[in-house]
Amino acid sequence: MSLPVISIAQMRQWEQATWAGGQTEAEVIRRVGAKIAHRALQLSRSDDAILILAGKGHNGADACAAQEYLTGRRVARLEIPAPETSLPELERALRQKPALIIDGLFGIGLDRPLTDDWKKIILAINGSKIPVLAVDVPSGLNADTGEPVTPGLAIEAALTVTVGAPKTGLLAQSAWPFVGRLEVANDVGLVGGPAPGNLHWTMADDFQDFPPRRAAAGHKGAFGHLGIVAGSFGYHGAAVLAARAAQRAQPGLITLFTHEPVYHVTAAQLQSVMVNLWTPDLRLPETTNAVLVGPGLAAPGLFDVMSHFTRRLWRDSLIPVIVDASTLDWLPLGATARNAIRVVTPHPGEAARLLNTTKQQVQLNRPQAVREISRRYGNCWVVLKGHQTLVGRSEGDIFVNSSGNPHLAQGGSGDLLAGYLAGCLAQPSLLDDVGRLIRFGVWQHGAAADQLQAARMNWVVEDLVGELGNAR
Repeated sequence: MSLPVISIAQMRQWEQATWAGGQTEAEVIRRVGAKIAHRALQLSRSDDAILILAGKGHNGADACAAQEYLTGRRVARLEIPAPETSLPELERALRQKPALIIDGLFGIGLDRPLTDDWKKIILAINGSKIPVLAVDVPSGLNADTGEPVTPGLAIEAALTVTVGAPKTGLLAQSAWPFVGRLEVANDVGLVGGPAPGNLHWTMADDFQDFPPRRAAAGHKGAFGHLGIVAGSFGYHGAAVLAARAAQRAQPGLITLFTHEPVYHVTAAQLQSVMVNLWTPDLRLPETTNAVLVGPGLAAPGLFDVMSHFTRRLWRDSLIPVIVDASTLDWLPLGATARNAIRVVTPHPGEAARLLNTTKQQVQLNRPQAVREISRRYGNCWVVLKGHQTLVGRSEGDIFVNSSGNPHLAQGGSGDLLAGYLAGCLAQPSLLDDVGRLIRFGVWQHGAAADQLQAARMNWVVEDLVGELGNAR
């Protein structure tokens, strides 16, 4: 299940409750070490060298505990209780070019600026350009604020495996260059857990047995009809990608309405998707269960002919409406049809335009941006894309997506996400928990990219189409 995002103080209380309940620190350290070793093995190859760097605290103990589980690797361990005498030994170890460094120098308790000797240690590690797996928190980073305790200086990890639950600061934009990919070692013997707040970390097992199994006698009419309004001159590929992604969600029927200049080239690339012309007086088929508007509607001159259609649909339609890309700029403020499902999928720049602010302001407080967009636009669901995509509304829980990687930063990736989400939302049988369904679509999009990245380095967005819905 999803995990709460917690503070350092909550983590300390959790630990104390665990020790008071009879669990030993040694056992938790052993389990953390095993988790760290498991990821280190995945990040290295047989007979690779791995360098463990251990400080005096619990993080150092966690890093050292990983050693016995690093089978098939050449492991060197350097304990650094005092940095003033350890730099030459560290430099010698780095010259051996290990495949991976495990960082256990400092834990979440660090709250004072680094001494000059510690600065040299961290600069040497970062300067080596060797991938780093940070234990719990990258050394030198404040886990509450997300800022380095010494401005601009902390371990620059490729992967951070934090213990128990994500710490608030690890999600801050300022922390991203140091944290790298964030994962959670949550099954390590800690007992109970902190009281959850409104910010949660999505886990893969949130979607165990989801989506539910289809009825054996189900037919295409039972699984929904999705309408997609997409594609314009110069941007027909977005419509094709959105439609293909929607197919991977397996609604019963899909109809794409596209602009006349790109009708033939778009229709020629689709088989089971029905392709029709969009006209200003378009009325969606009565069988339509959801509609996506936006991918590829970026050609000049569309505002006059498309904005009225989009606003009317958003304000009045009783079916789920998903709005993406430049069409977001056409949304009306205020309420929508009562209890109607509305979803927007902005990237930070689009979110800034919706809020009449700057991209930097959005990134400084992404959860607040989700709240405010939803409040302004009829309590809609907001998928704020980017690193650690957020899903939420004006009130209630906000979920941080845990899947995905930087290789999703390709043109067309957002069209796939919008199409896949729309294909899910068109299915009436999946609408019992809309929030979970949207989170599943977002997680599936990222997890599919993770599977591709693990298999090959040169995948493209078109490859992602075939992987959507296949991640587990």
